[in-house]
Amino acid sequence: MTEDLTYEQAMDKLEETLKRMESDKLSLDEAVKAAEDAQKYFRICVQRLDEARKKIEVRAETEPTA
Repeated sequence: MTEDLTYEQAMDKLEETLKRMESDKLSLDEAVKAAEDAQKYFRICVQRLDEARKKIEVRAETEPTA
């Protein structure tokens, strides 16, 4: 499942998909599918970054200040 991908895995898939799109060898249907896939991988990357940011913020808020 793509939702189970780590940030790094999703980024790799995104880069692969973008390279495929840049090759100019895709049919229209393949290009549309690749664009949908790229968007999906991009959303996963953003989600993973948001999750990491929230964890860092919570940790910073709960740590005692010196």
